[in-house]
Amino acid sequence: MQSKLTKIKLLNPDFPNRSTGIVNGQASGILNWNDIAYPQMYDLYQVLLSNFWKAQEINMQDDIKQWDQLTAMEKEIFLRINTQLASLDSLQTPTMTHVMDYVTDPSFKAIFAVIAQQEAVHNESYSYILSSLIPLDEQIKRFDQAKDDPIVRKRNELILEAYEAFRTEPTLQNLFYLSVNSIDLEGIYFYAGFAFFYNLARQQKMLRTSTMISYIQRDEMQHAYFISQFVRILLSENPEMNNEENIQYIYQTVAKAVELEKEWAHIILKDIKGIDLAEYDGYVEYLANKRFRQLGLENYYPDRENPMPWIHVFSDEMMNDTKSDFFEQKSRTYTKVSQSNGFDEL
Repeated sequence: MQSKLTKIKLLNPDFPNRSTGIVNGQASGILNWNDIAYPQMYDLYQVLLSNFWKAQEINMQDDIKQWDQLTAMEKEIFLRINTQLASLDSLQTPTMTHVMDYVTDPSFKAIFAVIAQQEAVHNESYSYILSSLIPLDEQIKRFDQAKDDPIVRKRNELILEAYEAFRTEPTLQNLFYLSVNSIDLEGIYFYAGFAFFYNLARQQKMLRTSTMISYIQRDEMQHAYFISQFVRILLSENPEMNNEENIQYIYQTVAKAVELEKEWAHIILKDIKGIDLAEYDGYVEYLANKRFRQLGLENYYPDRENPMPWIHVFSDEMMNDTKSDFFEQKSRTYTKVSQSNGFDEL
């Protein structure tokens, strides 16, 4: 049984500034971006900062005017998905903040801090959308429904089990489990909800909401990418963990998230014109394969192109220029901090 990780002291003057490991390493706590163990992280940090946005930047007036033109079913699904997504994002800010306490490398702490802040923005954005469309008493009612919805609770349970295990017993193994489930949440779970809003947008409905959703997706995709690299570094620095049992855990846990996402989609999207559920099933498997490859693993599902071509305009590829994997990059001297930093794209 692994011993518990200890919270990192704020300052360790006897340790080097450049961390000797992302977890269980030595680091002073002082962050010098010109001298970090994984310099490619600066590029990712800059990408996250360049994505900065606030919900209030999006004027909801057009959507307010269109709201009463939606069908009763469209309104119902809109509200259910909105609060369901909020219930997922509510988990991330405190979880990322908690993980920071046990991460040695200050550059990784900085990225976890940015992710925690962005998740708070996402959560606020769902409230902002609702405040533009329905009265406060109905907003409160809808959030209570999301809390009590058995399907939502079932989906959240997969994530919460791993998150609470680390909170109760912060070991290296539980940090690995938490990270894999964070990829499930960020890289698998949101996409049925996103598909609904994008389907409205291609009908020229609720375009302001879809714009906000696209910003959220762009952030979530970067978060999932970062956590996948965090997992790979964790296994690389701790080779005893890079074993068949943990690899199978990744496959099985992501596959379970895929099935839960399909189950949710078949409930929430079953009467939505323009969304073929068989195509959606293939789409979420396609997304899962991308997550496996980001983790350095083989595809689990049959290799396929995106089976929902209409959603391509909102896809990861269209929103992100950082596609390649820094594990595959050639080593390059890190000299000084600049906007591009001279590195190959992540």
